[in-house]
Amino acid sequence: MQAEAIEFERFDELQDEICEQRIIAAKKKLGKRAVILAHHYQRADVYKHADLTGDSLKLSYLAAQTDADYLIFCGVHFMAEVADILSSPQQVAILPDLAAGCSMADMANLSKVERAWRELATVLNPEETITPITYINSAADLKAFCGEHGGIVCTSSNATKILQWAFKQRGKVLFFPDQHLGRWSSHQLDIPEEKMAVWNFDEPMGGLTAEQIKNAKILLWKGHCSVHQMFQPQHILRFRNKYPDGLVISHPECSYEVCKASDFVGSTEYIINTISKAESGTRWLVGTELNLVSRIAEELKPQGKIIQFMSPMVCMCSTMARIDPQHLAWALENLVAGNIVNQIIVPANEAKLAKLALDRMLEIS
Repeated sequence: MQAEAIEFERFDELQDEICEQRIIAAKKKLGKRAVILAHHYQRADVYKHADLTGDSLKLSYLAAQTDADYLIFCGVHFMAEVADILSSPQQVAILPDLAAGCSMADMANLSKVERAWRELATVLNPEETITPITYINSAADLKAFCGEHGGIVCTSSNATKILQWAFKQRGKVLFFPDQHLGRWSSHQLDIPEEKMAVWNFDEPMGGLTAEQIKNAKILLWKGHCSVHQMFQPQHILRFRNKYPDGLVISHPECSYEVCKASDFVGSTEYIINTISKAESGTRWLVGTELNLVSRIAEELKPQGKIIQFMSPMVCMCSTMARIDPQHLAWALENLVAGNIVNQIIVPANEAKLAKLALDRMLEIS
């Protein structure tokens, strides 16, 4: 029987230095029973305690391969859901702060997607003509929707390959929740702009006519990442004017205009690897989350590489930043005391369908 949980209020005002000591002590007591996962965008004072680091999908697979009982995910809600789906039944996925969500993921919920599917059915038969694709940055029930309707999951690194597969299955794609990743990946496949239509989920029929729906090869959900939309082409132009030999690398969640103006475009792992393998002394402008950019700038400074954040404004993932040392210490000390707090559990049937969509992706990529 689970003991009574330690209240978070006892940790809320603890100084970060004290939290750090308590995190280290709790980790030592838990040993191999617990593994801390930290996404690349995680704040530095939490990232430093991670046992495993990476992007969301990589972390979930790595965690599932461990013998740990507890998977403490320092990321956002959908990431902990994926960890629960992919891990063994005896493993427990924990999100230190349940308020750590994703604004992009929230732009496509199940009711809106199901309504879109019904509306599309008034124009054509979606079960025969449309492959639903959800970005990994989405709730488990949307992954399950894709699993149930012949669809699939994609990541920022394999989206183009997944689109190629999807178009072979059926002639059209409904891509959610990030329009920018869908648009950039479609351009990589030479799909013309006139064959892309934005589905505005706040309007009947997505704000499209029947003819526009029939003409479209890909329907792009009107969603975006609040961090990556801050980057603008003028930021790149300003950089190139000042540093003609400088290199620009961006995440495909950025707008098409930013991606097109960049020298390299790819996932967080791609960004890290590309800059790490570059010649010493190179200068980079990076269009992705601030914590990641700051971290690699510091790590690669000894190589003489100068790495700059693209936006003149500070824009970090505010929801992921909710995972702070206080919440991590609270979750760990509860485990030491025999309490499980903030466990993320995906319902069995939903998890089965979501895993089907994830497995399709793995088989292809």
